[in-house]
Amino acid sequence: MAEPDRPATPAPVPASFTMRPIGRIRTPWATSKACPRNPRALDPAPPCRVEIDATFAAGLLHVERFSHLILVYALHLNGPWPGAEALVFTPPFDPRPRGVFASRSPRRPNPIGLAVVRLDRVEAGADGGAILHVRDLDCVDGTPLLDLKPYLPTTDAVAEASMGWLERGKG
Repeated sequence: MAEPDRPATPAPVPASFTMRPIGRIRTPWATSKACPRNPRALDPAPPCRVEIDATFAAGLLHVERFSHLILVYALHLNGPWPGAEALVFTPPFDPRPRGVFASRSPRRPNPIGLAVVRLDRVEAGADGGAILHVRDLDCVDGTPLLDLKPYLPTTDAVAEASMGWLERGKG
């Protein structure tokens, strides 16, 4: 198999960059402590809204054809990450420290969250934007939305994936 074409010199990686929210997420939870750890376990799953700014509403063309979406959002209430928190504690699951990258802790070097949500419906917003009605969300009300993508079970689901240290006996 041939190597893919690569530039002779890789492009430099910027030390930092800015992201612009495309909307806001509206949920019933005012604080991160109030957010459910596993929103799919809630029955019924509380309805939430994703408010898309008018500038980006046209990008939703045909999104209503998908049953689930992937939301990428900013964990905007998390303070700066000093770098000393490479280990996190994830009670009530386990009293032992885990590497931040082996956890789903919201305390991250870059405060980015990710959620797979069920899409109930899409409606026009009063300001020219749009409102996505979703379920199975676990973030604070007012969270800035950075991006969204359709969830594709053929690409995004891996049936044989392991649960790492969360599986019994792998501690």
